[in-house]
Amino acid sequence: MSYLSTLELKVPPIVVMLLTGVLMFLASIATVQFSVDGPVMDIAGWAFGLVGLVVIFRGVQVFKRHQTTVDPRIPSASNQLVTNDIYGLTRNPMYLGMTLCLVGWGLYLGSIVALVFVAVFIAFITRFQICTEERLLARKFGKSYLEGYKAQRYENVR
Repeated sequence: MSYLSTLELKVPPIVVMLLTGVLMFLASIATVQFSVDGPVMDIAGWAFGLVGLVVIFRGVQVFKRHQTTVDPRIPSASNQLVTNDIYGLTRNPMYLGMTLCLVGWGLYLGSIVALVFVAVFIAFITRFQICTEERLLARKFGKSYLEGYKAQRYENVR
């Protein structure tokens, strides 16, 4: 087991998002010369942020309605696959929503450099959360996950 694998499912994604937001803010201050300011950036930032919040809350709402865990650090506590509603469009609406919020924050800050941290957030969440979750869900739900849920989402993308 590598040192990096010890990070799998350990840090709550909301904490990763908030830390990323702080780093984005600090980067925007440190690199103010690379900033783009204006009302369009503010409006776009608010729009992305609000859409992101709606996506996050819808994902949570649907999980709660299905009475399954919303804590992504314990995918083994999932009692069923949720494939309808927003989960019919994306397997990870909460992470998508967090990403949209961070894009909105970067646009609001008007910082091109800060937006680089969105890619870092995506890479971290993908490696230490999503890949691990999917591996554990495949183990728990087997064929219905691999051939149904996961394949169905892939078909929607093509």
